[in-house]
Amino acid sequence: MKIGELAKRTGVSIRMLRYYEEAGLLKPKRSASGYRDYVSNEVRTVERIKLLGSAGMTLATIQQFLPCVRGEEPVFEPCDELRNVLHEQIRLADQKAAKLAQSRAILASFLSDIERR
Repeated sequence: MKIGELAKRTGVSIRMLRYYEEAGLLKPKRSASGYRDYVSNEVRTVERIKLLGSAGMTLATIQQFLPCVRGEEPVFEPCDELRNVLHEQIRLADQKAAKLAQSRAILASFLSDIERR
């Protein structure tokens, strides 16, 4: 399938699909005329990239993570590398949550001060 069809099927822009390819996440074959030719299982790969991205992972982290994905569903093989990546991603998410909680507390304090006047 051509890149436009993959974009339609996944809801990911052509530009982003090219970016995924540059990052090594997608490896389309090339036709004789140079067009990208994606196989049907790359729809699943893009869906997995989107899922992992929505969890806050960078493309570099997703690149480490994808080899541990097996089967039709986003099921992950229990490999040590995966465990380490997940621990790190949870730690990073916890840090972000703490910073957001701190920002919220500051904003709530500002609002409280304003409303008291």
